[in-house]
Amino acid sequence: MVKYESEHLDRTFAALADPTRRRMLEQLTRGDLCVTDLAKPHEMSLPAVSKHLGVLEKAGLIGRERFGRVHSLHLNAEPMKQAQAWIESYRRHWEESFDRLDDYLNQLQSEHEQHDRSEPG
Repeated sequence: MVKYESEHLDRTFAALADPTRRRMLEQLTRGDLCVTDLAKPHEMSLPAVSKHLGVLEKAGLIGRERFGRVHSLHLNAEPMKQAQAWIESYRRHWEESFDRLDDYLNQLQSEHEQHDRSEPG
């Protein structure tokens, strides 16, 4: 299995757990935005938006550049790529386990059918 630093994954998943933060990330997929433009679709105060942005920044999911008083935010997909790779390693593990279980069950079924045919009836 792929090993990742737990703290980074914890931050990423914690940040992605909130629907408002996921919507903010989705907004940033269309390009960089200033804080006020990012806040517009959300019915919350700017301090509440700033708290959400702080969580996203701490997780490394967004970056910020400052141009005078304007803060421009951009998406950083690297933490999501790492989370996806972590999930993928488990998906592969479980698919392989289920494939082996399926093979075993098919073998048992085949043996059972052979046994039924060989009994006098």
